[in-house]
Amino acid sequence: MEIKPISLKFAQQFVADHHRHNKPPVGHKFSVGLFDNSRCVGVAIAGRPVARALDNGVTLEVTRTCTDGTRNANSMLYGAIVRAATALGYEKCITYTQGDESGASLRGAGWTLVEELKARAGWDTPSRPRQDIGSGGVHRMRWERVCARKKY
Repeated sequence: MEIKPISLKFAQQFVADHHRHNKPPVGHKFSVGLFDNSRCVGVAIAGRPVARALDNGVTLEVTRTCTDGTRNANSMLYGAIVRAATALGYEKCITYTQGDESGASLRGAGWTLVEELKARAGWDTPSRPRQDIGSGGVHRMRWERVCARKKY
């Protein structure tokens, strides 16, 4: 299998077709696909951290991964994002899972569970109105992976 860069549009369509509980994210910094010959078996989308407090310019968030169920595909995608982020000068990558997900793919790619976040009613607030995207009431886990920076 081979990791290749892909467009956001391609990644969004794959997520729309295959993800079991999330919609495609709106934007990205970059996206990668995992291909078995010419068949795409998974995608990962990376962008700025959604939480403004974590958006420090050197942290990258994996906003979505999605596979067709191919064994080890998710771990390969997480690893590829970290390698690309390291090459681009990022210091840390973060991502989230739902509380009932095992995180096996993340642990397999060397990520660490750093925080358990309680469920919140939703993202809509009086100071920042937002449409409900179906993620309210879900308890989540934040994972991170420090990028191994090389000095040249």
